[in-house]
Amino acid sequence: MFWKHYVMTLRVVSGGNFPVRLRFSNGRQLSLFYCLNISSAMLLYTSVGFLSLLCAGPALGDSGFAQLDGTPPSKIAVVGTGIGGTATAHFLRQHFGPEVRIDVFEKQEVGGRLATVTVNNQAYETGGSIINSLNVHMQDFVKQLGLKYRKSVAGKMAVFNGKEFILEETDWYLLDLFRLWWRYGSSFIRMQMWVEEIMEKFMRIYKYQGHGYAFSSVDELLNSLGGSGFLNMTRRSLSESLLELGVSQRFIDEVVAPIMWVNYGQNVSIPAFVGAVSLAGAQTNLWAVEGGNKLVCSGLLKLAKANLIHSQVTSISLHSTGDTHQYKLSYTTQTEIASDIYDIVIIATPLQQNVNSGISFLGFEHQLPEITGSYHTMVASIVHGYLNCSYFGFPDPKLFPFTSVLTSETAGLFFNSASSICPVNISTGFRRKQPHEARVYKVFSPKPLEKDELKTLFKSYYSVQVIEWKAYPRYGSSQEIPPMILHESLYYLNGIEWAASAMEMSSVSAKNIALLAYHRWNRQHEMIDQNDLMHKIKTEL
Repeated sequence: MFWKHYVMTLRVVSGGNFPVRLRFSNGRQLSLFYCLNISSAMLLYTSVGFLSLLCAGPALGDSGFAQLDGTPPSKIAVVGTGIGGTATAHFLRQHFGPEVRIDVFEKQEVGGRLATVTVNNQAYETGGSIINSLNVHMQDFVKQLGLKYRKSVAGKMAVFNGKEFILEETDWYLLDLFRLWWRYGSSFIRMQMWVEEIMEKFMRIYKYQGHGYAFSSVDELLNSLGGSGFLNMTRRSLSESLLELGVSQRFIDEVVAPIMWVNYGQNVSIPAFVGAVSLAGAQTNLWAVEGGNKLVCSGLLKLAKANLIHSQVTSISLHSTGDTHQYKLSYTTQTEIASDIYDIVIIATPLQQNVNSGISFLGFEHQLPEITGSYHTMVASIVHGYLNCSYFGFPDPKLFPFTSVLTSETAGLFFNSASSICPVNISTGFRRKQPHEARVYKVFSPKPLEKDELKTLFKSYYSVQVIEWKAYPRYGSSQEIPPMILHESLYYLNGIEWAASAMEMSSVSAKNIALLAYHRWNRQHEMIDQNDLMHKIKTEL
């Protein structure tokens, strides 16, 4: 975004031997050296003097780690094949080993909200399209799967208020810097320091998970990373938090609000924590996967050696034998109605009423925790045509310099953003087409565009493909974050979206739930909801 010049990220990859102490249930301890690559070590530097070295330690509970109590589960079910569900299957395989059968259920295509459409024999992202360089799990997935980073194609952004551009990105760094300072003073630096402080604390999760620690709820996870400060950020609005920092209302309206508008289709009244994650994702060092981000999902399923069952899960019922609790999953395919019994079930699809998961819960002795709230509808229109540059004040399209147009909420426009997008496969000689040529645009809007609205935004067009997503939670300051544990071995992954919704957040939740299920199955309660983890980890090494 416009402050992107102020952050530089250097990824450090090295190897080394680390002492590890394993504690067994009989009280014995075993010390050894564990050799690993520090794939998640990062050195962060900003112009405001922030410096932090973050290093993930050895992964306890991975395949090969000794089973401490009882026998492993025979069958585990995962419902949903978005990035959360497929990452969960991958991490479950790591922790429970090769003998466990993992069935993954999906009623539509693998990838969930990571999806593409085809225009002129080229595929384009319609869902989650960018990944931040600080997204450690996503980077590790790409590396493990042998996928490639998509080549970036330069482009400039601007913010439109319905009458004129109030903020424009140029090709000159010093000019952008001067404009930011002249218009907003120190607001962008204050905001940047705030985001960096939050991200520094959040990055602790990779160290905690690398040492095998898990959390029984999103609140416990956030509290372990940032204490009551993080918890309060899920209950206070973004605008309130920024104003308290001394960020100007003008900066919030003209810079922050358009980012929230394009990322979540919501305004700056969203909780501060999700707002900070969104702002971090709007900075530099963004990337995507060559061939489409959904390749990560299909690749993780293969890596996990999971059984993909194309079906609609209709019910999950408690199946008890003595003191043993299992779960009966009933489902329908195109050819049959079937069911199976599982030791552990992870639900990796939203359960809110307006999403219509189609899943009923039956036979539980006590009512399961209520999943409240609703998901916000975002409409993505993929338009192949000619942008009406005159609408933005440029009668000659050859002079229109922007590839992405964001809008301010106060403009009250019928669209949130309009961006020229590139295909998921970019050849060596690829060039972005000019505004006077037919290009492929992604237009975000709160509802499907009417014909007159399309004619306002485009001089003419060849095709329009409309995708309506229940894309993100409808955020509010008084909402409750859904639980992770619905029953003894029945887990819910998507609750973390109510803290913040992003591919990496789902991946963090996937790792946490795999660890949580593993430790609860083996009664390793000392690995769950521990306090002062930074101190514990230092004493373990």
